[in-house]
Amino acid sequence: MVRRVPGLRHLAVCAAAVLLSGGPAAAASASPTSPDSTGAAGAAENATAGPNPVAARLDAYWTAARMTAALPADAAKGSETGPALSPAVDGPRPGEYIPPSRSFDGIPQAGTFFWTDAQGTGRTCSGSVVRSPGRDLVLSAGHCLKGYSGTAPQRRLAFVPRYHDGVKPYGVFPVGADGVYVPQRYYDLGEHAGAAYDFGFAVTEPNQDGTSLQDAVGGVRLLTGTGYRHAPVRMIGYPAGAQKPLECWSRTTRWASDDPADPGTFPRIACDAFVGGTSGGPMLVPRLDGWAVIGVIGGYHTGGNTAQVSYSAYFGSATRALYDDATTGAPPAGAGGVRG
Repeated sequence: MVRRVPGLRHLAVCAAAVLLSGGPAAAASASPTSPDSTGAAGAAENATAGPNPVAARLDAYWTAARMTAALPADAAKGSETGPALSPAVDGPRPGEYIPPSRSFDGIPQAGTFFWTDAQGTGRTCSGSVVRSPGRDLVLSAGHCLKGYSGTAPQRRLAFVPRYHDGVKPYGVFPVGADGVYVPQRYYDLGEHAGAAYDFGFAVTEPNQDGTSLQDAVGGVRLLTGTGYRHAPVRMIGYPAGAQKPLECWSRTTRWASDDPADPGTFPRIACDAFVGGTSGGPMLVPRLDGWAVIGVIGGYHTGGNTAQVSYSAYFGSATRALYDDATTGAPPAGAGGVRG
């Protein structure tokens, strides 16, 4: 029997009303006094720098056909083939209400990564633009980005904000050399034992017109240390091969792992149809100055073995420290404990 949650829809409507009354205008630039934003002054200092030939080449490579054919980096997400899969370990609880998802054209601050793997196969994962002093930062899951730290070949790695229907409305933003930041603990422990560190940042270059990412699309605020329970939460992700992203309104709760292979405590969210490709997608909460991100699809079982329930690594001091590394140009971590 399906249990209804009437209050959730009311919270979502209220959140939309708050954002429509002034949030989106502020989403593109945070208050100048914000610690994670440069505000309007920063935008003026980071004017268009001129055409970027690297972005132009990537724009030409990532045709609509290649983007549609890209396979998920997170093939296990929603596959229901994970280890020891059972309702007690992963997935919906008996009688739990699963909010539906819907396809839509996306928001400017969310998008998808595209790259080619060592065999030349196109791959994809989701991400979101977070406000930063350099106006160039994308947040995603660590398991999406872990292969691209330090001097690893970039293999056509780029971010496409608000990708839908084969369209790249804001262009293509290459990920810069030494631009991928994943916690060293995630490399050291691996994607299961290190599930609590499954997050990462990518520093981008300007698009083919020379416009920086945050100047083109705005950004969401990164929240850390705010607990596990949030409502309403708007989750967005890009299923591999789909022409449009998904969105779903739900709430997050605290999940204490009962799988010793994936230890830790994680935000948990019920939302239907989030399958491979949606990893790294943001869990957003409304704020008076726009959206804020409190998690990304990942963490426990790299985001969940079923399409109905997703997880995130908890955003705490380790997330903030990694953000600081990415925004100050510190040498990135890497496999084997190698930096830069």
